[in-house]
Amino acid sequence: MNLLAKIKMQNTEPEDPSRRQRGPVFWIETSDSISRRYQFESNGLLSVKVLDDSRPVAHKLVESFVNKFFPSGYPYSVNEGYLRYTQFRALQHFTSAALSVLSTQSLLFAAGLRPTPAQATAVSWILKDGMEHVGKLMCSNLGSRMDSEPKRWRIMADVLYDLGTGLDILSPLCPQLFLEMAGLGNFAKGMAVVAARATRLPIYSSFAKEGNLSDLFAKGEAISTLFNVVGMGAGIQLASTICSSMEGKLVVGPLLSVIHVYSVVEEMRAAPVNTLNPQRTAMIVADFLKTGKVSSPANLRYQEDLLYPGRLIEDAGNVKVGRALHKVVEPSKLRQLKEIFRDEKFILNLGARWTDMVLDHNATGEDALRGWLVAAYAANMMKATHEPSAYALKQAYERMNHMFSPFLLELQSKGWHTDRFLDGSGSRFAF
Repeated sequence: MNLLAKIKMQNTEPEDPSRRQRGPVFWIETSDSISRRYQFESNGLLSVKVLDDSRPVAHKLVESFVNKFFPSGYPYSVNEGYLRYTQFRALQHFTSAALSVLSTQSLLFAAGLRPTPAQATAVSWILKDGMEHVGKLMCSNLGSRMDSEPKRWRIMADVLYDLGTGLDILSPLCPQLFLEMAGLGNFAKGMAVVAARATRLPIYSSFAKEGNLSDLFAKGEAISTLFNVVGMGAGIQLASTICSSMEGKLVVGPLLSVIHVYSVVEEMRAAPVNTLNPQRTAMIVADFLKTGKVSSPANLRYQEDLLYPGRLIEDAGNVKVGRALHKVVEPSKLRQLKEIFRDEKFILNLGARWTDMVLDHNATGEDALRGWLVAAYAANMMKATHEPSAYALKQAYERMNHMFSPFLLELQSKGWHTDRFLDGSGSRFAF
């Protein structure tokens, strides 16, 4: 029977619904790397069957590790650079934990005790008080600066931690100064703890891609905990063998510290922070003026200066942000600048070496971008034509207004957050 005849037969002889054979209703669910087949039987009961996984054991272990220590949907649920950040974060915590064991053992030696490495790890939680809390209080009023430069302060946190650990390790060489060295060491480590915790959220936020910040945070802390434990085990082994003498500590300690700081530097270089601060704003403007395109956070991350973020960028107009208004503008010139920027939340003053920009209390990232573009255009104009500063500012302001809307749209499409401008503890004005 051909196909046409079959179709005609189906049209003329409709099938009795009561005689239709219904297939079983089933579906497959995957949870914690285990796939299960669920099916409703003819009697209405639900049967569950675990499906066999024929993959090699190594593949199963890798998938299990990824599910435990990486955000759900990885790598599609995070921004570029997360894997490199995580690799160096693991190495950082490993070396930090090993250093902690060695420093605690040395402190106890300096106090006249001869503990075992295992005892050193147990007592380490008791010794972290006193001056450590003072260090935390001293560092707690620097939060706005940490918001502006989270990468720099994260690196400084680990440098401070290693400095404190180094004082602990050296304490047996001068046991008469035990309290002073242990106090200074814990003071530095207290500051390090506050700085590290305060900068953690901005770094994690830079990787969040699908509203999964909590998942990123939880998995990041799981990685930290795992490698802290592994590093502590390595520290116990080192304290029992190579580092049982002061000579061994003086060799291994600096080596671990170098690896530790290098790891956190590479972590920070991998993080595509997408908030606007003075350095990143200047880099965006400089790239835009040179190429006509807006760079994404991932493109700029390796160009950031993590040690000296306040450097002036000539291609962006050599702009300085945050100086007090009374130090920037003479009273006789203030009225003229207010007329030029009547409807803006910034004031610019072109100087011989740099341009000062002072922001209004309510200025956002968009306001800072507008001011930065005006400053860059005016600086280029004065360099080319030697026009008076007031005339250059007016011409630059008109040019900025003409092209700012498409510039802002492209900026936001690349993932930059323009609702805030993080200028640290810089001075702002309000008329």
